[in-house]
Amino acid sequence: MAKAIMLQGTGSDVGKTVLVAGLCRAAKKRGLKVRPFKPQNMSNNAAVADIPGDDNAGGGEIGRAQWLQAIACGVAPSVHMNPVLLKPQTDVGAQVIVQGKMFGEARARDYQAMKGRLMDAVLDSWGKVGEGADLVIVEGAGSPAEINLRSRDIANMGFATRADVPVVLVGDIDRGGVIASVAGTHLILPEEDRRMIVGYLINKFRGDVSLFDDGIRSIETFTGWRCFGVVPWLKAAARLPSEDSVVLERLASGEARALKVAVPMLGRIANFDDLDPLKAEPQVEVV
Repeated sequence: MAKAIMLQGTGSDVGKTVLVAGLCRAAKKRGLKVRPFKPQNMSNNAAVADIPGDDNAGGGEIGRAQWLQAIACGVAPSVHMNPVLLKPQTDVGAQVIVQGKMFGEARARDYQAMKGRLMDAVLDSWGKVGEGADLVIVEGAGSPAEINLRSRDIANMGFATRADVPVVLVGDIDRGGVIASVAGTHLILPEEDRRMIVGYLINKFRGDVSLFDDGIRSIETFTGWRCFGVVPWLKAAARLPSEDSVVLERLASGEARALKVAVPMLGRIANFDDLDPLKAEPQVEVV
């Protein structure tokens, strides 16, 4: 079985997707056969991926993020890289895609009851993704600190403990409170989960990194965890396709250009990054 590491976050949108993609590319450049994996994803940004062993299927759906990560690995995207995909339809309901195919629809409370069966599919795909690989880099969803959902979790520590995959915790310094986020996660996790964490990363740092030296020492005092590094703010990451629509809430109009394209912000939106080529045009302003 391939070696593996899992990136989990202190919260949503801390940069796990881009970090996994970057680590996948770095491993590939070092000659490793590397694969991405995300047990459960919630996103209306989907992409077509291969269904291994089913030549007549025409492909199945996975989250756009795992499709991107597969490209970073230099391999064809597979439905087993994201075995459970939730595509929200309402505030409390979603389509459930399992191993690329429509499994059904479920309200949030009903979905919790499904998770026992879905974990079987997750572990089946986990075994398939690791075949022939040297390394699998796993992306969590949301945060392991959502301990109210822990008993039926398949996306974070529920998966990590079942598959025995060590975890690196990712904190986002750009949103503020990163020391409290990391230390607070350590505080509230049960010992079974806490022991899976081998260290942490600080993401999206701007400026002189030495200014955070005292922060690293403080986190070590509270947690005993090793710091694996402080990752700088990468402006170019904005050119990569986004995993979900949370990024749209932060988009602001830039300088006036020759052509303005206005996109209505509806209650539901899918694959909005299809508009990214417009944003790449120097004389086009997308708002």
